[in-house]
Amino acid sequence: MTAATRGKVCVVGGGIAGLATAALLAQDGWDVELLEQHAELGGRAGSWSAEGFRFDTGPSWYLMPDVFEHFFALMGTSAAEQLDLRLLDPGYRVFFEGHEQPLEVSAVRAENVARFEALEPGAGQALEAYLDSADEAYAMAVDHFLYTSFEEFTSLASRRVLLKGRRLAPLLLKSLESFVAARFDDPRIRQVLGYPAVFLGSSPDRVPALYHLMSRMDLADGVLYPQGGFSTLVDAVAGLAREAGATLRTQVEVTAVLTEPPTRRGARATVRGVSCRDASGQERVVEADVVVGSCDLHHLETRMLPAELQTYPERWWARRDPGPGAVLVMLGVRGELPELAHHTMFFTRDWAANFDDVFDARQVPDPASSYVCRPSATDPSVAPQGHENLFVLVPVPADVALGHGGVDGSGDAAVEQVADAAVAQVAAWAGVPDLADRVVVRRTVGPADFAADLNAWSGGALGPGHVLTQSAFFRAGNASTKVDGLLYAGSSTIPGIGLPMCLISAELVLKRLRGDRSTGRVAAPITKEAAR
Repeated sequence: MTAATRGKVCVVGGGIAGLATAALLAQDGWDVELLEQHAELGGRAGSWSAEGFRFDTGPSWYLMPDVFEHFFALMGTSAAEQLDLRLLDPGYRVFFEGHEQPLEVSAVRAENVARFEALEPGAGQALEAYLDSADEAYAMAVDHFLYTSFEEFTSLASRRVLLKGRRLAPLLLKSLESFVAARFDDPRIRQVLGYPAVFLGSSPDRVPALYHLMSRMDLADGVLYPQGGFSTLVDAVAGLAREAGATLRTQVEVTAVLTEPPTRRGARATVRGVSCRDASGQERVVEADVVVGSCDLHHLETRMLPAELQTYPERWWARRDPGPGAVLVMLGVRGELPELAHHTMFFTRDWAANFDDVFDARQVPDPASSYVCRPSATDPSVAPQGHENLFVLVPVPADVALGHGGVDGSGDAAVEQVADAAVAQVAAWAGVPDLADRVVVRRTVGPADFAADLNAWSGGALGPGHVLTQSAFFRAGNASTKVDGLLYAGSSTIPGIGLPMCLISAELVLKRLRGDRSTGRVAAPITKEAAR
């Protein structure tokens, strides 16, 4: 559509991708209405409060700050104007099974080089080369692979990509695990460099080596935190969407995508809006020229469309990897916990078996590696004075049969057992023997909760994992091939999972509606005057 024919857009889902899509399209001159089934916006980036504690229930890492900055610039503002960002130092702390001393990752690249060198002679110089390669790979990704819908493949045939081809091809054909192992011997270093695969919903032996670019974000760029928690990011994006003119409605469940049949043989159906149900149970139709599904793609395709109009039917999903599930444990703890950094990892010795259990055997690892966020180390607003806020994440299979979580141990037995083991692990490895006795608030979340609350395919915690066959142009596209005007955003589609990728997915919707097939970022800021 041209600027002169912009019309009505209905965005399904009020997570960060849906909110960003609503903001960008409203800023570009569209009439936007967003529908969210829950009472609160945010989706996976949710929030839960109890007894003076406030927990982020989803994303807790602020990485790729340039992506956030670009999004805010498109909206005519900046991250500094919208958020109170703090640089974490250490960026995170890692406890390794069988080693008494943890490793701290600094906010300064040179310090990380020195720490790696102390673990393994020669590792410092190897890390410098590794991070230089990560810088190059990241620049390549931003310029050619992240900000494109792959509607045409001229981007892959550009002179620069072809010149880099000899280095790019091996990064796609070998695993991150083998790429790291060829450069470092110390298992602790290998684990630190392999762990970013978990952010990608996979494991180091399953993601392409190209994703070593992730290490530049924590080892060179530093890790940030928005004071007040990630709900402040949700609030900021929602506020910008409203300022741009978007209407954001909560407690409205979309039940079907409505279409018009093709007008001639060989043509495709055309979207005409959605049917939905509000909190009172009243049914209504929202007419729209464009529908953007930013909810779980499996749910939209297999539940909101008839079989003949599904681009991604059940048989397509049967051949795909849902990524990991997770057991989340939110703990309010009496007293201080200086043994833990803002971000702390607990890595088991048998690294490969841990991932095999999650992705192949589809059983809960024992022992399991885990991640703990202690935002109260940085942000006094998330816990009462004299208390700490802990968010624990244990990767498990994406399997709804593991069950639901609950408050104060009321969740299903398998979920509570995982939570108990994680608390015991933190207590033993970090040297906090009375941790369990100091817990005053506890809530767990299991894979069945992700499925029930977020319609997450298979109960996955993040979205489809970034194995090679689910990365870049192999990932689900952001437009229906059966229904004109039906587009997609969010972690299920390109470019992938995580907050930065969701922001980019929103920009890809904007580019597709503009007919922009370039591989670069949209020029900032977007102005309604220019759109008209």
